[in-house]
This record gives sequence, C-alpha cells and structure tokens, in this order.
Amino acid sequence: MPTTVFVVGSLNADQLLEVPAFPAAGETVLASDVLITAGGKGGNQAVAAARAGAAVVMIGALGDDAHGVLVRGALTESGVDTGWVRTADGTHTGTAVVAVEAGGENRIIVASGANARLTRQDVEAGLAGAGPGDLVLLQLETPVAVVAHAARFAKERGATVVLNAAPAPADSGCLTTDIDVLVVNQVEMRAVAELVGAGAGTGGPGDVAGTVLATSRTLNCVVVCTTGADGAYVNVGDRVAHIPAVQVTAVDTTAAGDTYTGYLAAALARGETDLTAALTTASAAAAVTVTRRGAMASIPYAHEIGPVAAHAGPGTDSTQLTTKG
Repeated sequence: MPTTVFVVGSLNADQLLEVPAFPAAGETVLASDVLITAGGKGGNQAVAAARAGAAVVMIGALGDDAHGVLVRGALTESGVDTGWVRTADGTHTGTAVVAVEAGGENRIIVASGANARLTRQDVEAGLAGAGPGDLVLLQLETPVAVVAHAARFAKERGATVVLNAAPAPADSGCLTTDIDVLVVNQVEMRAVAELVGAGAGTGGPGDVAGTVLATSRTLNCVVVCTTGADGAYVNVGDRVAHIPAVQVTAVDTTAAGDTYTGYLAAALARGETDLTAALTTASAAAAVTVTRRGAMASIPYAHEIGPVAAHAGPGTDSTQLTTKG
C-alpha cells in the first residue's frame, strides 16, 4: 500500500489584517487590507505535505458554518482526503485573527471552536488504517490529551510519529516516548527543554545545539529546532547539524513553520533518511511561503521550490534518520 501522511490537528478560518505596526496597549491602528482564508496548523501542514507530493489524510473537526465549507474546500482542492474531518454541530469553525505588520512578522489570536471538540474516538476512527511505513503528524492546537492519545495509538500501529510542539506546551503530557521526531522553534524548544528537565548541562539559552541534544536524549527522539534566519539544528545520536536558512524578503510569515513541517513530513513519508537534504528542501519551501500572503494559499507546490532550494547553503554535516520501533 502507498505510504500515507495522517495529520491530526486544527482547522481554522484565518482573518488576515495588514497593519503598518502592531498596536500598543490601548492603541488602535488601521489595517490596509483584510483577507479571509483557510488555515490552522493541522490544515496548513496537511496542505504542505500534499503539495510536496504525499498522500494525505486529515483528521479534525469543523463547525457547521460557512467557514467550515471554506476550509474543507481548500483542503480538498489541494488533494487532502477530508473523509475523517467531522462537522461538529452547534459550534463555529476555529478562527484565527492574524495581524501582519510591514516586514512580514505576525501576531495571532485563536478561538478554538470546533477544534476543541476533537475526540479520541475521532482519532481512532481516522487512524484505524495507519500502519508501518505511514507517518502521523501532530500539533498542539487541539486538546493535548487527544494529541497524546493519537501518538500512542499511532505508535501501537507501527507508524512514525512527528510532533510539532506548537503552540509551546504548558505541560509535559504530550511529550512522551511515542514521538520519533520533534519539531520546534527556539521559543518552543526552551519550553520543552524546561518541561522535560533537559536544560541542565547546556551552555545556556543561546546554546541551541546543546539544548537540542539534551532534549533528544531525554525524549529519545530526533529533535529539529528552527531559528528563523539562522536556519535549523537537528540531531541524530550525538551529532548536531546546522542547516542554513534560505534568505528572502518576507511579506507574511504566516504558515512558514507549517510549510516547513509539512514538507519534512512528506520527505520522511517517502523514505528520505538524509535529514540534511529533507530540511534543506523544507527550508526552501518555507522561504517561498513567506513571500506570499495568507496561510494555505501561500504554501508552494514542489515544482515551485527548485530555484529557491538551489540557493540554500550546505549544512555542517549530514544526518541519517532511524526511527524507533
């Protein structure tokens, strides 16, 4: 059977506002434009994996409103199987208000809506067909207990489990030994390291490589930490490689991390074991994303990233992935 990426996660309608600068407390600023588009970490990552060429199944929940129709249509248009996306009666689709200032940085406020209705039963039904060779991709915009259950359920079926620990977790309930690959940014890395007691022995907050290595040893998994313009750090065993970022002029950073994670998941699902190569491609895809507005709408197809990937610098080392049994 073909390898499948199963994404368990959030689905949102994003209200994107372009502002000259973020407002201070008590201040009102005028937005120059507004765009309503499909998003959510789970949905964005599913679309990214699909546009990277993977077969993708989405497991999530939408409200019984017009925004739910919008999001489901965007997923389907990108080739994502939405057969396990449940419509939750009597609630609204998850909603994110995204303010983007000049230069592309954003601030996001999320109302969970139907995402909070995702259940263990939804997960078990959607993952019933997962097995060895498949990959299950998780994030933290749905109930944490459900995420942890999905990781355990997937691992019992022999699937590879990738957790994007975003937003930064407030407790360690989702940080289990069921995880094969953990993907975080620097802020999330610090939160995870503190929660699992992996901060000791590193060179301090600026020692990304040391924190990656300590966290990997504690959780017994591969850790990928993205650091924006400084690129990413990844370990296998006791080696940490640095993969430079692709330098572009950002318009909107919304969905950049999700694009990165989705492209990485697609690479792992098709059997890529060289993480340096996989992360270089993921970096190029994210670089294209930040030059466009919106969430799902900004995510590139695989054929669009070749010219960008050609400008990516070589990593400091190559790393080979071996997931846990």
